[in-house]
Amino acid sequence: MTSYALLFTLSAIGISETMYLIRKRIASEKPICPIGDNCALVLESKYNKIFIIPNDVLGLLFYIMASFVSAFLVIGVEPLAFWDFIFKFSVLIGAIMSLFFTYLQWKVICAWCFWCLMSAFTIWLMGTIIIISNLV
Repeated sequence: MTSYALLFTLSAIGISETMYLIRKRIASEKPICPIGDNCALVLESKYNKIFIIPNDVLGLLFYIMASFVSAFLVIGVEPLAFWDFIFKFSVLIGAIMSLFFTYLQWKVICAWCFWCLMSAFTIWLMGTIIIISNLV
């Protein structure tokens, strides 16, 4: 249960990350880039959407789903095995997509976005927590 409470917290961090990016995109403002200055280059690239849906919106949907499912697991909403599978599968897909987006930043766009990397790290940390909690 403790691991799912931690995953819920990481989901909340992810929601705040993606909401910041969505607010900046809607306001047509460049996000503050704490490290480097290439966030806008990455966020405005031709790779900023998948199937016409902006990546920040997909990230927000992922984190909202993760927060609900992890909350279901913490409070014990049945069927727990189903929610556990959905959560683990979603994090796996999210980790693969984050790896792909990180590759795009590195090799294709040749620029780094602090917020994108922070989101990728958040998802990879979620995956690491899942793996460790299954080993214990």
